[in-house]
Amino acid sequence: MSGRGRLTLCAYAATLMAASAMLPLLDSPGWLAQAAFLLAVQSGAGALARRVPLPSALTIGVQALAATVLLTLAFAREQALLGLLPGPDVVSRFGELLGAGGQDIERYAIPAPASDGIQLMLVGGVLVIGLMVDTIAVTFRSAAPAGLPLLALYSVAAGLAGGAASALWFLLAAAGYLLLLLAEGRDRVSRWGRVFAGAPSAPPRGAAAFDRGGAPRGGVRTGRRIGALALGVALVVPAVLPALDGGLLGDRNGGADGSGSGTINAVNPMVSLQNNLNQPGEREWLRYRTNSEDTGGLYLRMLALDRFDGSRWLTSEREVESLPDELPRPEGLSSSVRAEKIETNITAAVTFEDKWLPMPYPAAGIEVEGRWRFEPKGRSLVGDGDQTTRGIDYTVRSLAVRPTAEQLASAPRPSSTIVSEYTRLPASLPRVVEKTAREITAGAENDYEAAVRIQDWFTTTGGFTYDTEVNSGSGPGAIARFLKDKEGFCVHFAASMAAMARTLGIPARVAVGFTPGTPRGGGVMSVTNRNAHAWPELYFEGVGWTRFEPTPSIGSAPEYTRSQLPTDDASTAPAQPGETATRAPAPTASAEDTCPADRRQRGECASDAPAEAVAATGSGGPPWRLIPLVAAVVVVAALPLLPMVWRDRVRARRLSSRGRTDEDTAARTLLVWREVTDTAWDHGIAPDDSLTARRAAVRIVLLGRLEGEAAEAVHRVAGAVEQVLYAPSPRPTTGLVDEAARIRAGLAAGAGRGARFRARLLPRSSVRVVWALSARWNALADRVTGRLRSWSGRFTRVRKPSGQRG
Repeated sequence: MSGRGRLTLCAYAATLMAASAMLPLLDSPGWLAQAAFLLAVQSGAGALARRVPLPSALTIGVQALAATVLLTLAFAREQALLGLLPGPDVVSRFGELLGAGGQDIERYAIPAPASDGIQLMLVGGVLVIGLMVDTIAVTFRSAAPAGLPLLALYSVAAGLAGGAASALWFLLAAAGYLLLLLAEGRDRVSRWGRVFAGAPSAPPRGAAAFDRGGAPRGGVRTGRRIGALALGVALVVPAVLPALDGGLLGDRNGGADGSGSGTINAVNPMVSLQNNLNQPGEREWLRYRTNSEDTGGLYLRMLALDRFDGSRWLTSEREVESLPDELPRPEGLSSSVRAEKIETNITAAVTFEDKWLPMPYPAAGIEVEGRWRFEPKGRSLVGDGDQTTRGIDYTVRSLAVRPTAEQLASAPRPSSTIVSEYTRLPASLPRVVEKTAREITAGAENDYEAAVRIQDWFTTTGGFTYDTEVNSGSGPGAIARFLKDKEGFCVHFAASMAAMARTLGIPARVAVGFTPGTPRGGGVMSVTNRNAHAWPELYFEGVGWTRFEPTPSIGSAPEYTRSQLPTDDASTAPAQPGETATRAPAPTASAEDTCPADRRQRGECASDAPAEAVAATGSGGPPWRLIPLVAAVVVVAALPLLPMVWRDRVRARRLSSRGRTDEDTAARTLLVWREVTDTAWDHGIAPDDSLTARRAAVRIVLLGRLEGEAAEAVHRVAGAVEQVLYAPSPRPTTGLVDEAARIRAGLAAGAGRGARFRARLLPRSSVRVVWALSARWNALADRVTGRLRSWSGRFTRVRKPSGQRG
């Protein structure tokens, strides 16, 4: 097998080995087999193009075209021209799939279902990385830089997989990169002569180093050093990467089972909460009517995050079950605590799409169409399959639990099971969190008083400022930075209070949902993206999970936290729904009855928001729409750099050329001379092919104002050219590459700043690429013309004269 064939196979294997790190991301490994097949076809197309041979740029274009056709066949065959060729419909289809894939990534936890959108992202990403690796390592024969796209592929996989990224995937990716390096080393060494298996026991000296008895030990040592260095970097970089953790509340709940076995597999809604709050426009997502007299405390809760890993609050893996007609009584709620039954009718806008159903907490019964599953621990409803909240109407019967301060203060210690599960903290949590919590609650007589003190510290006495633009960084130190800087929004306040409560032994978790919203008239409440919110829930035996509000100026603090004085209605029996607790009609999307006509005409009504589908991420549109713009910007930015890149590539090819025979040495000497003349041309000294090498050298020295070593280097290279061209027995000349470097440095030193900039960014000798393309085009035209004439001549010879009988 040729050196490039071996490099092609190793580049293919290295890409697949790095891509294997993404296996934990999906619940099915079938996408990797598809990617392996398509990547093999793409690599084969490159190998055939190089064997023709085609220019490097055309080789890359052939591979890119092959990848586009393959992705079209795999994901958009129905939209393709003739079922094969990509067209505008294919581009639209890819955009739809990428948009859906982005929503699926936001929606599902790892391992996610293998939807078409996610598979297109993964398979397409593998093909792009594979093309980059093949281009760098095989087409341009430089394997070491090919580790960058491989590292990017592994880093993305490891970052998304989180705890699922085991050492096996790292070792596999590192082994693929080392395999590629070794293949390139073998290819480089083989260009010097035969590669032998054995080596002498004593180090060879002089010319004996390349005798048949031993291997070229210099190349072997270099290969070993490269391998050792690459392995060291590969070991150090992944050791640092895990520190690049998620934010205070991470972007994924990770670890949930997505196999469809009845467990939760959905996205953590905290990912997009800050984006929702910072959207430039306000969009109505929910409308509701309720028979509750007090809507100030009617938070619409979606789910609870009950697992804290030191940097993120996540949802635990929970069993889900079919939705019962009546939900079980809330955990820990005693009959002695007042609980008013209320009924709420909710309509979700078509622009609000989420897997979790917003409901008042705790819900006692739900009437909703569609496939919804009940998660008992968090008392949440999650959509099954592709079921979402988009445009649905539903009714929730819930309890407005109204405990007294005395009931909370006298709550007995929770069970050991609840304490063990909901006070668990990682060892990485900074000690300042517990220290601060104990300083704030010093002297508190019970858990309730401690919780109220923490809430008051955040809202009034601690000097905190509400700011949705704040970024507290990432990793376990995010909470510590927030407590120090005292700036943040609901995510920081809720997460910090829950963590501080756990340090005191109080069971705590973080709830996600919406604040009550704004009255719109006619008993209708409107909830927009600006109402997205997070708050802590603390557990008190006899009351259950209890809401607290530590975020200043947002929402409303519960009544039971405003005064610690006991009330006289501790034993009040649960209230029954009043006679007016009838089911109210579900609100409609129209705002005719609540929005003035002049505001409707200006488009200021919340219900007049655009009707395009907006996922729970709160983005104004699918992110794939930015891809053409980003690609155009990259292309425009890269165009001015093409002459410089081409010139660097030509210089590297000329000066890295090696030879084993006299003819190779002669060709290498002429290449170095061509590089010297082109370097002079780049600095304004146009070549003159009518001059001999000696006269051309004098001209370069004079016009380039060269002195010392640089001038002598020009004459030495010219002398080597004369030896090659005219001497009966040319003497080999060494050090020509170093001579070319001295000449280039001398020309740059003698030129002005503008000339140096022009020589670097817009080298004049890059016009040779136009000449080369023109020559190849003329050669192609001549071949085609010659073949046409040949076929015409054959046809004329075999054609019989007119009228001749057979």
